[in-house]
Amino acid sequence: MINNAFEIHNVSEAIRDAVAPVFLLTGIGSILGVLIGRLGRSIDRARFLNEASSTQTAKFKDELRIIVRRTKWLRRAIGLATLAALCVCLFIASMFISVETGFRMPHLVMMSFIVSMGSLILALLCFLREIVLASREVIVPFKHDSADD
Repeated sequence: MINNAFEIHNVSEAIRDAVAPVFLLTGIGSILGVLIGRLGRSIDRARFLNEASSTQTAKFKDELRIIVRRTKWLRRAIGLATLAALCVCLFIASMFISVETGFRMPHLVMMSFIVSMGSLILALLCFLREIVLASREVIVPFKHDSADD
C-alpha cells in the first residue's frame, strides 16, 4: 500500500506516464474495429458468392479469389494490431509494477514499446495491402466491362 507522500508522487507519476499509452491503446482498438468490420464484410460476400449456382460461381471466380487474398491480409493485420495492443498493455503494466515493487525494468518497457510500434506499422502495411486488393476488386470488373465496349 501507499505509505507516504513520496510513494503517492511515484504512483501519480506512473499514472501520468501511462496516459499516453492508453490513448495509443484506444487508437489501436479503433483500428481493430475497422479491420474486423472489413473482415466481416469480406466473409459475408464470400459466403454469398459460394452459395450462388455453379454458373454464377464461375462468373465470380476472380472476385472470390481476391476476397480470399483480402481475408488473409486482414487476418494478418488483425493479429499484428492485437500484438501491438498486448505490448502496450505490457508496457503499462510493467511501468506500474516497477513503481509498486521498486524493481526497475527499463529494457522490458523499451522492448514492449518497440515491438508494439513495429507490430502496428506492419498491421497498417497489411491493411494498406488489403485496400489495394479491395480496389482491384472494383477495377477488374470495370476493365472487363470497358473491354466489351
